[in-house]
Amino acid sequence: MKPMLEPRYRTDVGALLDAGTRFALPVPVAERRGLAIGWLWLGVAALAGSGLFAILLVLARTPGLRAWFPVADFFRVALVIHVDLSVLVWFVACSGLLLNVAAPARRPEAGVTALVLTSLGAACMLASPFVGTGAVIMSNYVPVLDRWLFLYGLALVAAGFAVDLLRYLAASVRATGLYDGDDSLRFGLLGAAVAGVLSLAALVWSWIETPPSLSASSYYEALFWGPGHVVQFAWTLLMLVAWLWLASASGARLALTPRIAALLLGVGAAAALVSPMIYASWPVFAPEHQRMFTWLMRFGGGLAILPIGLAVGLGLLIGERPTGSRRVLRSALLASMLLFAIGGAIGFLIRGDDVRVPAHYHGSIVGVTLAMMGIAYLLGPKLGKRPLPERLARWQIRLYAAGQLMHIAGLVWSGGYGVRRKAAGAAQSLDALSQVAGMGLMGAGGLLAIVGGLLFVLVMLRVLPMRESRAMDG
Repeated sequence: MKPMLEPRYRTDVGALLDAGTRFALPVPVAERRGLAIGWLWLGVAALAGSGLFAILLVLARTPGLRAWFPVADFFRVALVIHVDLSVLVWFVACSGLLLNVAAPARRPEAGVTALVLTSLGAACMLASPFVGTGAVIMSNYVPVLDRWLFLYGLALVAAGFAVDLLRYLAASVRATGLYDGDDSLRFGLLGAAVAGVLSLAALVWSWIETPPSLSASSYYEALFWGPGHVVQFAWTLLMLVAWLWLASASGARLALTPRIAALLLGVGAAAALVSPMIYASWPVFAPEHQRMFTWLMRFGGGLAILPIGLAVGLGLLIGERPTGSRRVLRSALLASMLLFAIGGAIGFLIRGDDVRVPAHYHGSIVGVTLAMMGIAYLLGPKLGKRPLPERLARWQIRLYAAGQLMHIAGLVWSGGYGVRRKAAGAAQSLDALSQVAGMGLMGAGGLLAIVGGLLFVLVMLRVLPMRESRAMDG
């Protein structure tokens, strides 16, 4: 019997290069198709809302423009909503999309509940700047408007995220086999779900331990520091799954067996398992607690990224030249890998609390975002049964990636001259021509990226149906 299994587990490099491994997930059917469309629509809406607030951010920081627009006073509020919509809600929606695609068709009512909770939470957060008053807290990972509607919305998003993660984990308990291409991607999503659950557990642990007597800024910083670090492992795993899927879909020949892919994705999730030990060893407000999570992200975050990135890069070099819609997927993949690598490299340039810090995480976050945009372009036409406007989609990727590169370059340039982060208007202290030029480049890139982001919304409006039933016909 064993000889019959040898071709499946053959690891000869030449054979792998000749055949390659294809990684993909099936397009969902019936009620899961409607849920997938719902999650994708939520993500598109989050990016659209984020883009509107991003316009205020760019105008508030761009030399020569900020004097013509009375937006500097609203900079911090706009920054909070922009970050939480473009990072938190968008990534939760992308998680919902991929987990719904990969999960067995079980308990659709739980999936609907998760989507409704998250959507209501996002709507509350979007409306919160116009309702009530409260301090603006620029805490890391999750900046906060300390007012009831925003906090209520944030709790709803967390609840929706939790329901969706637990639904996927429950549906995956009976899953068997990790060696086929689609199963290795499911294994990566399983790791992302585990990291997501750990981040929510860390949030509860931090909430229990953080003294309410702390100042608002210290309280929210301590509350979100641990969970903010842990959830990055979930987002990174989503990106790696997207890289493998987009590489296969765009014609790459991956010399990576499904077993090795599953192992690498498992290693990427393993670092998140350290987080409970950090909580058990130090209280959340202790310097050691913060330092250990920083080290965990620094040394554990890249364990799976480098080998999978190298495998994908090699597969692109020796693979087929893409045509048609495959060119769009290839562009999204290459842009994602480039921006993520640049963001990681900038991390080594950080010296103090200047705008090189947002340049670092902008690169990393945009790398994940571009990968998710590629998945949206891969799944959107199949879910909506409408053709992808390929030329518009290619230009969207180019404009968004180029704008973000300019934005990041301007931040790195200005940070080298000491321009402070989380500041706008006169608070930036742009005294030298070099500082003005750097922030001008940042502003121009930011406006170009906003155009690219709005084009993404336009593409998805042309691809996705407005009504679920239309996507389920035929």
